[in-house]
Amino acid sequence: MEKENRKKELEASLKSLDTEEFIDIYFYRPIGYRWALLFKQFGITPNSVTIASIFLGVAAGILFYYNDIRITLCGIFLLIWANSYDSADGQLARLTGQKSELGRILDGTSGDFWFITIYASICLRLSTEWGIWIWGLAAITGFCHSKQAAIADYYRNIHLFFLKGKAGSELDSSYQQAELYKSLSWKNDFIRKLFIFFYKGYTASQEKLTPKFQLFFKAAKERYGDNIPQNLKDEFRILSKPLMKYTNILSFNTRVIVLFISLLINIPWIYFVFEITVLNILLIYMIIRHESFCKKLYKQLS
Repeated sequence: MEKENRKKELEASLKSLDTEEFIDIYFYRPIGYRWALLFKQFGITPNSVTIASIFLGVAAGILFYYNDIRITLCGIFLLIWANSYDSADGQLARLTGQKSELGRILDGTSGDFWFITIYASICLRLSTEWGIWIWGLAAITGFCHSKQAAIADYYRNIHLFFLKGKAGSELDSSYQQAELYKSLSWKNDFIRKLFIFFYKGYTASQEKLTPKFQLFFKAAKERYGDNIPQNLKDEFRILSKPLMKYTNILSFNTRVIVLFISLLINIPWIYFVFEITVLNILLIYMIIRHESFCKKLYKQLS
């Protein structure tokens, strides 16, 4: 009975089975769940776990500077540890109901700290051989990475919105964030206003890449308000679900597997090329597919 209850609690700590990846379901989520139970017992907050994951991920990135197999393995271990904490913070938030705006923003930026450090370490490691060119390659890769991660995050939250509703999703709009930004003062809400400044730009960039979805979503909101019919939700979910496996590829697991291999064989620049070519092709494919069915649904509403 206790084992069955634990299984149900683990499933409750997940965002949804639609949006979870194989490696996450069978590796990171069970580990993150155990961390979440431990943190819950000691009263540790999800935001504290996120901050700890940032330090672990940055430490991992620093170790990737060294061309030493033992140090590289330590870095790999730390990055896996960091991602288990990144899983645990969300699971802890869902188990305890401690969801917050700051937590959403921190969770979204934690990976940025990891990969900025990783990119810088790889560039420093290769600068003798490549010179300034490796920094240019890294800058292009970082820009592509930001777009890939933003779209993957956005598509997942769109899917969760149509699956679970507003309460089960973190789908935000740049308009709402801009209004919130205006309502805050630099004097009394400096930290929050600063975070919202960057976050509204982040949401605006997501919306800019999804014009057909914006049209469809606006039309659905105008017609149905917050009571979108279940048949329309189901139709959207059926069309969106096949793309969820690609959002996971663009997020973490696939890219770090390639990163680990490139570091272990001492050709780390391959990781940059992989992001610029393979992942960008996948990103373009996803956008075309998603925009296509959103256009179809919009026409049905019109």
